[in-house]
Amino acid sequence: MSLARPRINRLFRFQWEPAQQAYVLLYPEGMVKLNQSAGEILKRCDGSRSVPEIVADLETAFKTSGLAGDVDAFLTMAEAQNWIVWSAD
Repeated sequence: MSLARPRINRLFRFQWEPAQQAYVLLYPEGMVKLNQSAGEILKRCDGSRSVPEIVADLETAFKTSGLAGDVDAFLTMAEAQNWIVWSAD
């Protein structure tokens, strides 16, 4: 999965929602309000970056390390929720 590139499923629209002060996923039946971590990960799921590239970008942006496990766990959950789809190289 590490060479695959996640992107947000076309069934959802990802956007910043000022009223919620959070990123959200909109879909015909409603809305999912995302916490900050989820929003930052999904913001980078544009179909052009691999998981290691997403992790590296997050670690640089937040001046930390060791995020790979958390990112993998979130992406596994996001895939189960149908929020993301994968494109291979």
